[in-house]
Amino acid sequence: MGRTTTATATTPTSNSLLVLVSLAVLLLLLTPMFGVLRSGEVFTEANLLYGALVFFGAAMVLYLGFALSGNERYVRFASGATWTGFILNTLAAGHRWYIAGRPPFSNLYEMLLSVVWTLALLTLFVERRYGVRVIGTVTMPLAVIGVLLMQLMPSEVRPLVPALQSTWLHIHVTLAMLGYAACAVSFALALMFLIQDRVRTETFLAGTSVLLAAIYLGIASRFDASGGLQVAAWDAQAAREIFIARGEPLMVILPGLGWMFFLVLAAVLVPLGLYLWAVWNREESFLRWANRAFVVGLLVQGLGLVAFVLRARGGMYASPQAEGLFPTSLSASPFLLTGMVSGIAASLLYLLLWWRREGLERMLPDTETLDRLIYRSIGIAFPLLTLMIAAGAYWANRTWGSYWSWDPKETWALITWLVYAGYLHMRITRGWRGRRAALFAIVGFAVVLFTFLGVTYLLPGLHAYA
Repeated sequence: MGRTTTATATTPTSNSLLVLVSLAVLLLLLTPMFGVLRSGEVFTEANLLYGALVFFGAAMVLYLGFALSGNERYVRFASGATWTGFILNTLAAGHRWYIAGRPPFSNLYEMLLSVVWTLALLTLFVERRYGVRVIGTVTMPLAVIGVLLMQLMPSEVRPLVPALQSTWLHIHVTLAMLGYAACAVSFALALMFLIQDRVRTETFLAGTSVLLAAIYLGIASRFDASGGLQVAAWDAQAAREIFIARGEPLMVILPGLGWMFFLVLAAVLVPLGLYLWAVWNREESFLRWANRAFVVGLLVQGLGLVAFVLRARGGMYASPQAEGLFPTSLSASPFLLTGMVSGIAASLLYLLLWWRREGLERMLPDTETLDRLIYRSIGIAFPLLTLMIAAGAYWANRTWGSYWSWDPKETWALITWLVYAGYLHMRITRGWRGRRAALFAIVGFAVVLFTFLGVTYLLPGLHAYA
């Protein structure tokens, strides 16, 4: 069983996290200020997004602190930090709109800018309207990961390709932005439902371990025979990858990191193995070892992240494709870095549940309320996704002369729609509620993530720009 703690009274000691977060925010904002003032460019999009990242990060820590301690001041300041990050995100989007002369909807960077904005807004709405005060423990890590990913992507304003020069772009992407954010909220609510529905803590351990295994298997696939890790070379002046042929980036080898991430992969697989052994042999003692191994795995993940950042943020490395040494950058591997950060965030959320299970249950609405909120959020997301596909089909016919071409993005958008259609069908006609419906919502959001991010980089097609 998970560890528990009781809520504490508001004392100077219990406010220590608030003091530490405030100092960290001041430090993170003031440190780059001298360079910003010297340049004279204060209210730039990059600076506004950096500020949003700082405040969303502060909100994330304070929401987690509230969930862990029950301190009411933490959640009030977390809401304030979310509001501040939301305002800065709004100003960044407005700045982008003004500079580009169009809404920020033309590429993945701009869509993330809009999705994070919507996610923060929905977090504040659900927290205030329905009293789900710990929803930020799930949605704010998603917002932080989204802004972090934007920080690593090319952000220059480019002319729209002919296919995007249409009013239907604004309609199509706005519907997608709102629908995907509503799906993220349903995901957060579904996780909370499973907690309230008394799903065993160790079941969350298994699910988190599977997620971590998928992340680090993807990273380990970059392993080089020399023991290094393959990443793309980066042209800092042009702010893009270096290509040796059309569609073929030049890869460089970060020495030693391949073995490092095999070690990380092994560390995150050990808890899953112990869990499966405990279930198969009905040995509860192995579950305690699985949780301890999970803590060790988190520490190893942290070491892997630090090693990757230190190696990938600069330096010259050899390439198996060409002679000489070539530079790389964190911007050359945005999904590797965000995958690592996502893994650590998911691990921290599980440890929060392990340590604070009973306290979390007291903070959450009852299962009936959460089930109803999941249904409402998907009831909002589904018609938006339907209209998104319909608008995209009409736009495709006007642009390419065909309503549907089975492009990977189109196909996965349809799969996403079918998953949520299945949820609504089973709920309305078969009366599916409770745990099965919550699991459906979680699977649906996993498909959304693959449609939004995975397809763009793994299955390029007509939507390569999105």
